[in-house]
Amino acid sequence: MSYSLSTRWHTFRHADGETLVEEALELGLDQIELGYDFTVDLLPGVQKMVRQNAVSISSVHNYCPVPVGAPMGHPELFTLADPDSRVRENAVWHTRKTIEFAAEMGAPIVVTHVGNVKMRGYTRELIGLYEDGKQHEPKFDKLKIKLLTKRDKKSEKQRRYLYEGVEKLIPILEQSNMKLGIEILPTWEAFPTEIELETLLKTFDSPHLTYWHDFGHSQIRQNLGLINHPRWLERLSPHLGGTHIHDVATPGMDHLMPPLGDMDFSVFRTIIRRDVPLVFEPSRRIDPDQLKEGIRIIKEAWALEPSSEEPVHATSD
Repeated sequence: MSYSLSTRWHTFRHADGETLVEEALELGLDQIELGYDFTVDLLPGVQKMVRQNAVSISSVHNYCPVPVGAPMGHPELFTLADPDSRVRENAVWHTRKTIEFAAEMGAPIVVTHVGNVKMRGYTRELIGLYEDGKQHEPKFDKLKIKLLTKRDKKSEKQRRYLYEGVEKLIPILEQSNMKLGIEILPTWEAFPTEIELETLLKTFDSPHLTYWHDFGHSQIRQNLGLINHPRWLERLSPHLGGTHIHDVATPGMDHLMPPLGDMDFSVFRTIIRRDVPLVFEPSRRIDPDQLKEGIRIIKEAWALEPSSEEPVHATSD
């Protein structure tokens, strides 16, 4: 299995790329995902470690390195589904730059967020009600129905923008022989939903366009009664390009590592693909000992005994 570490966890602690890599190596991981807060100042050191075969780059998270002039790194500096055409144009241009950078670094895939429906943030309100113990009250169900209804009405035009942006990126991906992993976010207002992503992937039918599964995000959606997490992972597994791994404290505190959260990772043992990057993405507030323990727990939960006859999904894109 191909385990990796997102540099989102520790970029802020380093002024040099070599020490950044060394901290990942100390955890027993020899792959890293370059996060969206990765800066060009760290690049020489990381390139040196890659040339020495000390580490490889499993994936790169859009936008990376942080674009010149941006106030900070963020995955939604620009999005393909934004109502503003200038923002969409910037999203395509900067995603192309990330794709080219990832190819230069030897990474096979770029992870990206694609946008949000312009509407009130009902998902956060649902999480607030759940935290107040009101998840079984009529008010919770009414708010969830309002969320589903409003999003359905408001999403169509922006969905077309998303398709237009993806269409522009496909030739760029083909030219670079790269994959783009579209990540599903925890909020229902975000693009795409699971069914929207399945439809998009089938429409373009390209080996360069994939699904990036985030365990924490999907678990939050399940906690709110919006999806069935294991079933959707299995359904979208043939399109899987990689995953972000982190735990969730119910209902919505994510980027933890077990046992700090509530997720039963053993549920996914016979579902998870073992031929794609499996990237640990803990919060920067998780200390190294907590991260080590979380890595141990997840690896143990997903280990297959040599004599196991249980099926493992290992289809290729």
